[in-house]
Amino acid sequence: MGHTLRRGAYAALTAAAGAALLVGCAEEPPRQVMPGPTSTTTAAPQEATALAERYRAGGGDPDVYGIQVQDGPEGVPRVVVRTRNADEGDAIFRRQNTSVTAHLMNKEGASFKNGYYIDVFGPEGRLIHRMDARP
Repeated sequence: MGHTLRRGAYAALTAAAGAALLVGCAEEPPRQVMPGPTSTTTAAPQEATALAERYRAGGGDPDVYGIQVQDGPEGVPRVVVRTRNADEGDAIFRRQNTSVTAHLMNKEGASFKNGYYIDVFGPEGRLIHRMDARP
């Protein structure tokens, strides 16, 4: 009987924790990530190639061969990066994200006051990262 009581107490605790999590989630509505393509051409447009060349000349990641800043919803820009590195590792993405956006703000005059979306496409044109970086 004691074993059943422990199981019952555990179930009640689990239900209470789940309810608390649901209440916490209800306070902040989930963000919808901007939909976008999951693949693209491997050839970057000329402007994207030129921007990536300036980025690399300033010490940026040598694997990045295309960078575009496009209009996104509600005035939030969408940054599209093409890379020769197919590694899907989070550390590489974070490093690329930081260096690309820093270059865009400091050298290209981009403003990310409302945040940005970023898509990174690998060498075969497949989406390898998508992030919503709005505040």
